[in-house]
Amino acid sequence: MSQATLHTDRIRLVPLGDEHLEFEVELDSDPEVMRYLTGDGRTRAQVEKAHGLRLATAESVPGLGFWVGFVDDEFVGWWLLQPAGWGDGPIVPGEAELGYRLLRRHWGKGLATEGSREILRHSFQDLDLHRVFALTLTVNERSRATMSSTGLQYVRTFYEDDDDRDGSELGAVEYAITKDQWGTARASTDAATPAR
Repeated sequence: MSQATLHTDRIRLVPLGDEHLEFEVELDSDPEVMRYLTGDGRTRAQVEKAHGLRLATAESVPGLGFWVGFVDDEFVGWWLLQPAGWGDGPIVPGEAELGYRLLRRHWGKGLATEGSREILRHSFQDLDLHRVFALTLTVNERSRATMSSTGLQYVRTFYEDDDDRDGSELGAVEYAITKDQWGTARASTDAATPAR
């Protein structure tokens, strides 16, 4: 299965391609967007290198990769569904990491959650994954709120010795959801929605 184009009520999520590089440059050059990731904005050369790695993510496991999000044809950010273990060691079958990054002017509109919910639906319904997780620094309250509102639950706090990012002394957190948990939550939501 190649990487699918996905849709929500507001967002069109298209597989990342070379034509999206300038959007990535705009996003990653903002120091505030990158605050809890690299500590400062990336240079164009750094973004170009990251772009190549992002494209490679889609090659390791069919259906996974990066998606570029558009609202009314305006770029808002990207979403990621990366194979667990990718780049660090052996790939963990049936698991993937959720990620997202939005332009600052689109923060606070619920887009990160909306896109992430569609990525979860795709993960469990289309790809039959059994677990999706997300990671962020403990101090990144916005990202943690997105994880919670998407349906992921807190799993653990962990520390990395070589991490010198702003707030890293408080550790990082993992949130996750299984296919069964997602199905149960979806059934509860459907049952609570009145018929039209």
